Amino acid sequence: MGKYKSVILLVVAVIIALMTSLLMYGYIQQKGKVKEVAVEIQPVVVAAVDLSWGTRITNEMLKKANFLKGSLTAGCFSDPDLVVGRVLIFPVKANEPIFESRLAPTEVKTGGVAAVISPKKRAVAVKVDKVIGVSGFIHPGNRVDVLMTLATGRTFNPMTKTILENILVLAVGSEIKERKGLEEKSSPTDVITLEVTPEEAEKLALAATEGRLQLALRNFSDMENIVTQGTTVSTLVGSHSLAPPKEVRPPPRKKEVEVKQIVSEPPPPLAPPPPPRVENKTEIPKPSAYTVELIKGSKVSEVKFEGSE
Repeated sequence: MGKYKSVILLVVAVIIALMTSLLMYGYIQQKGKVKEVAVEIQPVVVAAVDLSWGTRITNEMLKKANFLKGSLTAGCFSDPDLVVGRVLIFPVKANEPIFESRLAPTEVKTGGVAAVISPKKRAVAVKVDKVIGVSGFIHPGNRVDVLMTLATGRTFNPMTKTILENILVLAVGSEIKERKGLEEKSSPTDVITLEVTPEEAEKLALAATEGRLQLALRNFSDMENIVTQGTTVSTLVGSHSLAPPKEVRPPPRKKEVEVKQIVSEPPPPLAPPPPPRVENKTEIPKPSAYTVELIKGSKVSEVKFEGSE
């Protein structure tokens, strides 16, 4: 009886283990199953090739691509006919959606520089050469500083001064798009178009007439304006001269403190004794002589007596 009891317990344990394994396997399978969720797709108009600013869009430049509806922002287009004929005011890369914010107003039908000029700005062309144009490394979208060098023969000392800073390059030659490719990274030209304010346009025109212009290419991340004093011939020559000897300044004098020697003052002198008091004796005037009339009978005589004290 005890032998069958052990076998029964073993069979029960095996059955429980199998049931536990099956339950765990089913739980793991249910946990790892990916739930399929219906995703809503929307066709969007995108650029078929890289498009530069100022480009008037044609049908060949566009295509459609599917995007998740929840990932799109407002302003995209589903119908290519709404985009054809519009002018870009910002560059668009290939396979990038075209948004309303990157297009010129619908009344603008002509591309080119006029379509990309910012409000209240002007486009001014500057005549350059290979040196002035930084050997052809300036491209549309770059930013430059404009330097002016006054011609010699003036009554004052010739100088070079930075007159404009952080100026946007709209076009290089007749191109308003950045050139691509290693073989085209340097392309000298004779005209560069800059975007300036009306006041800056006046400065640029005067500088081009009175002196010689030079362009300095800026880093894209460098937006700081620096005010300079300009460089003249005298400062240029003196910049590499021997430095004058440093003036040796004497050590600062210690502040003199007036020390007054305290001397004990002698006691005030005693007042001299008063002079002996002299009594003024009033002189009593001596009585003057007086006369006495003496009568003896019928005889009258006068007797004079002298006064005495």
